[in-house]
Amino acid sequence: MATSADNNPALDPDTDTPSKPGLEFAEFGAGCFWGVELSFQRVPGVVKTEVGYSQGHVQDPNYKLVCSGTTNHVEVVRVQFDPELCPYTNLLSLFWGRHDPTTPNRQGGDVGAQYRSGIYYYNETQARLAQESKEAKQLELKDKKIVTEILPAKRFYRAEEYHQQYLEKGGGKGEKQSAEKGCNDPIRCYG
Repeated sequence: MATSADNNPALDPDTDTPSKPGLEFAEFGAGCFWGVELSFQRVPGVVKTEVGYSQGHVQDPNYKLVCSGTTNHVEVVRVQFDPELCPYTNLLSLFWGRHDPTTPNRQGGDVGAQYRSGIYYYNETQARLAQESKEAKQLELKDKKIVTEILPAKRFYRAEEYHQQYLEKGGGKGEKQSAEKGCNDPIRCYG
């Protein structure tokens, strides 16, 4: 496979494939990936979530490097879902409701380019639906300008294992949170 113009594989499209036929990928950046992942884990029709890094220019980044602000990666959640059970528009609704899309490079106390708002699409239908949803959200927010980027999904680098399903496993405080489908318990983010 040919790589991008500057011959940097980190900038290539994500060519991974879902684990089973009929499933699709979706990818979102909405701040710290721990709480975002738990939100998507709870959605009926989502069969798998992974947290990682994408959209940057460094191959095989790790958490420390991404947090240094030198790689341009985003903390993302890659969602594997069954579109027959969970339309992509459901994922977009969760995305818009989960974070503030008007704050550049920041979500709450988390500051840096790795926390920027983004929808990273895998096909043209996702691109169109993402743009339509952004336009609808902009009408709702009126004068507050949305800064969410909508771009093709680039190579996905899976984050370190301790980040995967972090809040479900108990996070830094050892207090497990439910990833049960349909769960509406508040999500508590802690390191």
